[in-house]
This record gives sequence, C-alpha cells and structure tokens, in this order.
Amino acid sequence: MRNDFEDQLRPIWLDAHAGDEAAYRRALALIADRLRGYFARRMGGLSPDVEDLVQETLLALHLQRGTYDTSVPVTAWVYGIARHKLVDLWRRRGRSEGLFESFDELPDDLHPAIHEEAGVQHDLEQLLGSLTAAQRQAIVDTKLEGLSVADAARRAGVSESAIKVNVHRGLKRLAGLIRGRP
Repeated sequence: MRNDFEDQLRPIWLDAHAGDEAAYRRALALIADRLRGYFARRMGGLSPDVEDLVQETLLALHLQRGTYDTSVPVTAWVYGIARHKLVDLWRRRGRSEGLFESFDELPDDLHPAIHEEAGVQHDLEQLLGSLTAAQRQAIVDTKLEGLSVADAARRAGVSESAIKVNVHRGLKRLAGLIRGRP
C-alpha cells in the first residue's frame, strides 16, 4: 500500500535532519497537522487534550530527533512517539477500554490532518515565552539554530557553562510545563 504522507514528509524530514531550518519548520507543521487528526480520532473528537498531546509529541520529536534512523519510515517513528504520549495520558487519567478503538493496525490514510491557523511556530513561541530570556536564547541558539555552545556563548557574551546550564534548565522547565507542572 502506498503511503502518500510518508512520500510527502520523508524528503522534507531528511532535509531537516541534514540541518535545513526551513525544512524543519515545514516538517513540524505537516506532522502537527497529522497528529491533530491522529489524536482527535483516538480521543473521541477534539478534546482539550488533543493540542496538549500534539505539543508534547512535537517537543519529544525535537528532543529525540538525533535518534531518528533514516532506514525507518519517518511516519513510523513519529507515530511511535505519539502512541507513547497517548498511552502516558491514558495511564495518568485512566482509560475506558470501550471508548477507544485499537489503532496499531490503522493505515496512515485514516489519520486525517486538521489544519490550525496558529501553527507550530506560534505554539513554539508560546512555550519558549514561558522561559527566562537567557534560557530562551540559549535554547534558540543551540537547539533551534544549531549553534555550538561556544558560538552561543560568544553571541550572548556569557560562558559556555552558562549556556549549558540555561539550556538544561530551560528544557527541564519546558518538559514540566508540558506535563502540567509549572
């Protein structure tokens, strides 16, 4: 069976994986749209948890992007992470078996995209806006723009250790926010 979404996403993701920032933004936007449909189907409609799950998954994809194996379909990797995020939510809240159908064997065609105007960039800006200026800039420089710690330190006029601490604390804060712990 042909997977049109994989065919569309894979070249963009591979460009992003090679360091193309614009391709990375496009890939995340495509993935976010697809994830909204994926989670909405499993949550019985557009529950308030859908957007939280999308954001948790996007953050996990961002943080784990170095683990992506190019021999694996991008969609399989994305849906594997998404499935774990959904299971984590069900474990935290309790799951009523009768409300949810099994999704392990569903083809990708049954995961329709739901478009949202705000998009990934807006969501990322909101998350980063919750950090201190130093944490936000350290994460943007090193994780989003791909600068080395040394280059980020020179740009900010601080030590390399300060950059490392700000990145660590900022990512820890973001993970806490996503998990509902301010």
